[in-house]
Amino acid sequence: MEIVIICLAAFFTSILTFFSGFGLGTILAPVFAIFFPIDVAIALTGVVHFSNNLFKIALIGKNTDKAVLLRFGIPAILASFAGAWLLLKITVLPSIFQYQMWGKEFEITPVKLIVAILLIIFSILEIVPSFQKVQFGRDKLVLGGILSGFFGGLSGIQGAIRSAFLIKSGLNKEAYIATGVVIACLVDLTRLSVYASRFTTANLHENLTLLVSATLAAITGAIIGSKLLRKVTLRFIQLIVAAMLMIISVALGLGIL
Repeated sequence: MEIVIICLAAFFTSILTFFSGFGLGTILAPVFAIFFPIDVAIALTGVVHFSNNLFKIALIGKNTDKAVLLRFGIPAILASFAGAWLLLKITVLPSIFQYQMWGKEFEITPVKLIVAILLIIFSILEIVPSFQKVQFGRDKLVLGGILSGFFGGLSGIQGAIRSAFLIKSGLNKEAYIATGVVIACLVDLTRLSVYASRFTTANLHENLTLLVSATLAAITGAIIGSKLLRKVTLRFIQLIVAAMLMIISVALGLGIL
């Protein structure tokens, strides 16, 4: 049963996140965590997320904006390493609040709350009509890379902040998606290399069938997403980004993710 649920989640989430540029790892990790210990869930999610992004690069990587990639990607990589290093040093930040719901215990940590507030601000701005004409200057891409990379390394949430900046950087929809995918792969490589010491007990080989199935499901979703890309507008993508930013920010703020 778990293989069906996880593959369906990977498939449908991959289609949706093809346009938003984020969300696959954020949504898939809790689904894996239903059936596996958290360390195994993180490891499995990381492999599926990275493999899916590599495939996306093969599909649309040629549309990457190299100037934005350098301005955003380099700060993101450096900041991701710093965030991941800090995470290993502090292990777990003390929670602000804990509560129980549906028979499970949830906790709100300072990092999740800060990221949630940032995402709420970005999501509200994204749907404000007067903000639609605003574009971030290339100098703001460095700041976006630092924020995205650091919080990605520290909490695993980097795609949402990245997308909030890139969607306003003047890129067309193809360049926006392709550039975001390449940056995501670079950040994944950085933070996964730092997390590697925690994956040694995850026993990935014991879940190889599930891992391959989930990866193939996500890749299939990416293929469908690439076919639909020509039929959607940049405004549609902006609305998806805004909606997912809001959903994920609320889930983070409540400690569900």
